[in-house]
Amino acid sequence: MYSISDIAEILQGRWIQKADNGLIVHLLNDSRKLLFPKTSLFFSIVSGNRNGHQFIPALYQQGVRHFLVSEEVDTTGLEEANIIWVPDTVKALQAVAAHHRRQFSFPVIGITGSNGKTIVKEWLNQLLEPDYRIVRSPRSYNSQIGVPLSVWLMNEQHQLGLFEAGISRKGEMQALADIIQPGIGVFTNLGLAHSEGFASMQEKLEEKWKLFDTCKVIITHYQDDWINEFIESRVQAGQRLVRFGSHPGADLRIKTISRKEESAELELQYKELDFRLALPFSSDAALENSLTCILVLLELGISPDSIQQRISGLHAISMRLELKEGINQCSVINDSYSADISSLVIALDFLSQQQQHSKKTVIVSDIPETGWTSAQLYERVAALLHHHGVQRVIGVGPEITEHAAIFAAYGFSELQWFAATDLLLQHWEELNFREETILVKGARRFQFERISALLEKQVHQTVMEINLNAMLQNLKWYQQRLQKGTRLMAMVKAFSYGSGSFEIANLLQFHGVDYLAVAYTDEGVALRKAGIHLPIMVMNVAPPGFDALVEHNLEPVLYSSSLFQSFANFIRQEGIPQYPVHLELETGMNRLGFALAELPFLTAQLPGSPFKIQSVFSHLAASEDAAFDAFTKEQVQRFEQFSEALKEVVQYPFLRHIENTSGIFRHPQWQFDMVRLGIGLYGFDAAMAGSSPLEEVSTLVTTIAQIKDLEPGESVGYGRRGRITSPTRIATIRIGYADGYPRSLGNGVGKLWWKGQLVPTIGSVCMDMTMIDITGLQGVREGDPVTVFGKGLPVSKVSEWAGTIPYEILTGISQRVKRIYYQE
Repeated sequence: MYSISDIAEILQGRWIQKADNGLIVHLLNDSRKLLFPKTSLFFSIVSGNRNGHQFIPALYQQGVRHFLVSEEVDTTGLEEANIIWVPDTVKALQAVAAHHRRQFSFPVIGITGSNGKTIVKEWLNQLLEPDYRIVRSPRSYNSQIGVPLSVWLMNEQHQLGLFEAGISRKGEMQALADIIQPGIGVFTNLGLAHSEGFASMQEKLEEKWKLFDTCKVIITHYQDDWINEFIESRVQAGQRLVRFGSHPGADLRIKTISRKEESAELELQYKELDFRLALPFSSDAALENSLTCILVLLELGISPDSIQQRISGLHAISMRLELKEGINQCSVINDSYSADISSLVIALDFLSQQQQHSKKTVIVSDIPETGWTSAQLYERVAALLHHHGVQRVIGVGPEITEHAAIFAAYGFSELQWFAATDLLLQHWEELNFREETILVKGARRFQFERISALLEKQVHQTVMEINLNAMLQNLKWYQQRLQKGTRLMAMVKAFSYGSGSFEIANLLQFHGVDYLAVAYTDEGVALRKAGIHLPIMVMNVAPPGFDALVEHNLEPVLYSSSLFQSFANFIRQEGIPQYPVHLELETGMNRLGFALAELPFLTAQLPGSPFKIQSVFSHLAASEDAAFDAFTKEQVQRFEQFSEALKEVVQYPFLRHIENTSGIFRHPQWQFDMVRLGIGLYGFDAAMAGSSPLEEVSTLVTTIAQIKDLEPGESVGYGRRGRITSPTRIATIRIGYADGYPRSLGNGVGKLWWKGQLVPTIGSVCMDMTMIDITGLQGVREGDPVTVFGKGLPVSKVSEWAGTIPYEILTGISQRVKRIYYQE
């Protein structure tokens, strides 16, 4: 346990203000994740377009009294705060964690590599739980900030640490190595992931290997020759390199592998001991990760018989939180594969982002946590649920049920207890889930997937998966390119480019977007009903929707004199002063907007209008194309001329904005007061040629309904356009033009992705179904997933085949297609 004075001494920080010497139990770097104000130390981190120092007053009002800063701060109103200055708050966070790590001598395993780090860590946790009380990185907390927050979780009750380290550029690993200080190192592999920050694969490997300087044992597998040569050359005196593989020199030698569809049997040799293991996986990646874990267990003295018993129960790890549409207008967050305090905090943070329902429910099982008494554990669980505004708690398991009185003391509106999952299922109809957001959080042995299956709305087997992590990374990439003080408006029109409405808006609101924009009033109304409180600009309004605009505090765009007059008359009749509106100016797009010739109308009408001008804006017609840069500059000049004239009439400041996604990237000099980010959020920027730093957000997956073998002379689909000239095998998949798959992609024009292979369409695309030619492919089965676009098949390629643009493909996906939102 540390006091704030201890922290100041560890960091050799300078006191800006000193108050009571409180205890520090929690390290906080995100003001939105405050749980325990009294014992939290806030690190005011400056990154990208965000400055943590600006949140100090609000955190102080919420009870936080300990702050670490790298800038001078005004202490007015912070009289009871401890404020310590350090040169760099991120390095200070790392230094505190490194000091904390040095207080413990139990074994620590450090894991790095390009792929598989989190899977190996989670599997090792499952396999070693019978022998050790383990502390590990929550999910994939492996960054410059995530690693110190993970290591801070260590306490004297633990017996083993499992920490992963991820890097994205040269110079990052040493800090993580100093924090983790592993005695055992695990290197999974070297791949292309996150390679853009390195000059070469050799440089990337050299950087990753710095994690192992303090290791006595380094565990990996035989890889490419040059990687093996590098690894062997870097083993120091006193270190032992232990490898698995089919190579004769492997410490864990694979003698034979016999694969089946969903399993594999291996004949292995370790230190002259021959044995066989049956694994519940057969893919190359799963076998590699499994063998990494097996070698770690063998090195820790676990017998092959015991390993076989444990590994038989090994299960695939869900690396993501999924938000799905549920029964009876519910939303369901599925996190039903693990239960511990760290992952519970992450899941509850995700739950807090969801504002579509006022009622929040958590179904939670016994938590196999060690290091605390049961009473301490469930006291903390109850406090976490209460802090995150959960109203309804359903506990499953004998331990959590035994501590029901702890939860009752927190005043939850509904508490229900079941000693086992089967008992809950027996009483399913009595639970009456309706219009609530439900987090399903359970240890694997409770089989909560049975609960999730009942809660999730069973609809179309074609599914659009939305990667919220990718969207957040895209958002941050653009935020980092904004000039200081520039605001960001996110475009969530057209069902958020096909990705959803409130689900996306919740994420953007949570992560600090300043404004949202929708196309029509009903889109804005839906967001308000889902709990979105950000200002919302509505781009296309009409008189029939004026009532709804005002009722839901939506801000219309006025783009013509007739619309201006109509809305002004309506607002005057309602007796509302200073209603917020936006003015759209025409500068060359020739779509909507006041022309420069209408400036006299605006200068005459604005002084006596009932409006408060929130912003004045225009659209760039070709910001992505260098060939039109001269025209873009002309547009900006017209915009400046027009808006400067309006400034003379409007006697208060308003925002100006003209840049869209490509403009942010190509023309940073014209960001003005705000920019509008649209398709870039979803992973596309027409201005970026070749390699893009953006990640596509959406994956569209369907399934095979039926497989048929056809003979020459037969045909496929309407109009008999798919002619069979040789023996052919086809599969019918569950997607058609009513789902948004363009009819133009039929007859071999379009292709789909099945297990790493492109498969052409055959015949015309039907309303609900499409046929594909699977002739010559082995192992295709009914029910198999088929990717329409996503990993391996970008939507840009699909749109190219269809003769259109990614916008049209994404926005054309029907709302009858189920959306799943996930966060890794």
